[in-house]
Amino acid sequence: MSDYVLYYWSVPFRGQFVRAVLAYAGKAWTEGGDDAILKLMNGPVKDMPVPFMGPPLLIDKKADVAIAQMPAIVLYLGETLDLLPATPALRAKTMKIVNDANDVIDEITLDGGREMWTKKRWRDFIPRLKKWMSLWEETGRRHGLKAHSGFLLGGKAPGVADIVTSTLWATMTDRFSEIETILGETAPMTAALTRRIADLPPLAKLAAKARQDYGDAYCGGQIEASLRKVLDA
Repeated sequence: MSDYVLYYWSVPFRGQFVRAVLAYAGKAWTEGGDDAILKLMNGPVKDMPVPFMGPPLLIDKKADVAIAQMPAIVLYLGETLDLLPATPALRAKTMKIVNDANDVIDEITLDGGREMWTKKRWRDFIPRLKKWMSLWEETGRRHGLKAHSGFLLGGKAPGVADIVTSTLWATMTDRFSEIETILGETAPMTAALTRRIADLPPLAKLAAKARQDYGDAYCGGQIEASLRKVLDA
């Protein structure tokens, strides 16, 4: 029986970061489902487990705690599952990586579909995407990351920063080969770290389940359709 309930849409996207941290920690969870999410979102705020505008939403049943917003959930899980570094500086850097990842997926979906991708818009975005990738590469370099060893913030074992990094880039590059090529050319150590972490048994199992449950879906909706149209072209 699981201790957690996760409310997120039937796509990987933002919810996959939460799933990945839980999976890496060996925790079981149940998915609330799209209908339950809509019911919560459309219902009175006073009846919500925690006031929130949209998923992900996580309920820790054992602790009787509800948390919304992906970075806040990841922080909570990192703290309670002992996946954060020991020092305040490295914990802060970890959360900086989580928030950077959150920003990247906002940008890759043009703020959740505020606009749709066009060929020109995508061409104009590529330098910025490469800069994002270079931030990861330089962060890893400063903490001893190598092509075949090391972790994003150093240490002897993967932490939240590595799980989030792998989830961000592996989920994206597994679905969009052009982005995979850009990552490999722009941030080769980050690409290698991404694959090493993604190949860990619990995360490989999670990725396979995502393929089974969601197919090729990434973020869903018209914004994904416009992204695929540009990248497939």
